[in-house]
Amino acid sequence: MSDLLFDLTLTDEQRMTRESVQRFAAAEMAAPARAADEAAVTPAGFYEKILELGLSLMPIPEALGGAGMQRSPVSNVLTAEDLAQGDLSMALGSLSPLAFVNTLIDQGNDSQREQYLPRFCGEAVTRATIAFMEPRATFEPTELHTSARRDGDGFVLNGNKTMVPLGLDAQLLLVIAELENEGPAAFIVDGEYAGLEREPEQHMGLRTIEMASLSLTDVNLPAEALLGDGRFDLQRFLDLSRLGICALAVGTCQAVLDYVTEYCNERVAFGEPITHRQSVAFMIADIAIELDAMRLMTWRAAATAERGGDFHEQAYLAKIFCAEHAMEIGTNGVQLLGGHGFCREHPVEMWYRNLRAIGILEGAVSV
Repeated sequence: MSDLLFDLTLTDEQRMTRESVQRFAAAEMAAPARAADEAAVTPAGFYEKILELGLSLMPIPEALGGAGMQRSPVSNVLTAEDLAQGDLSMALGSLSPLAFVNTLIDQGNDSQREQYLPRFCGEAVTRATIAFMEPRATFEPTELHTSARRDGDGFVLNGNKTMVPLGLDAQLLLVIAELENEGPAAFIVDGEYAGLEREPEQHMGLRTIEMASLSLTDVNLPAEALLGDGRFDLQRFLDLSRLGICALAVGTCQAVLDYVTEYCNERVAFGEPITHRQSVAFMIADIAIELDAMRLMTWRAAATAERGGDFHEQAYLAKIFCAEHAMEIGTNGVQLLGGHGFCREHPVEMWYRNLRAIGILEGAVSV
């Protein structure tokens, strides 16, 4: 039973970080989120402000210019949750460079860390992301169709990727592919290469992140582009990413709960707040119960990962649970507002659209 126990007490550092991130999310994300969604573009200067938070800087060793803090899945999950309470779409964009950094630290070699990590420690924004998902209805994360083969001292990549955060202008791409006769592999694409084409994508949600699709046609990469010195641990990468996606769901659902609770307490019908109606009160209570379950499943899996345990099953179950109940909470949030839930005057319909992505996102936020 001891492996099922975990401590919910946050450290002083985690509490201070949460307070800082929550203030940022309220001021710089929640406030402009509606206008950004309407315009389908990230607010000007947003990523420069994110840079000041130092999210990508924290796990980078001091010798390479970073803060030298030990990688903490629990702390990263808390950060993702707080950012998503401001806006899920901008949170995903904020965490994409951190996902690149975390994966490089986790599975890259010393030479690659020394080459790329200092780029995240300067005053200029380095846009980095992970290209994992593929555009087909039967997409299975462990069966990639994007292929790579050895060609002399280098590699040749072919395939298509979709829903790539920051994909239009990312300077660093981590492309996950199936290396011929060797299994899953990750490749660092630094800059533009012949055969690499990027196209903007439009989705019902996540409109401010500027998603892109990538087409790779005989893209030639040097030998040093292969991440690490051996086989890429795809399952570990997926599990850590699922924790990040769950945290994004938790944060957005918390925003839904806070909003509908206040709205329903203030909305008067037949001379009394509509929360006096059991059908309304019970629906809000159900959201709170489901949200607590989502949070606890995510935190437990993150705590297991942090102490080096086997968290695969916990991460998988958390992702399934969060995907199902995030969509339910988004739907019920719209329902609780009645006709107002269908209006763009209120943010709940935007949260509903964004939450629909939780069930299909894979590999985007490695904590």
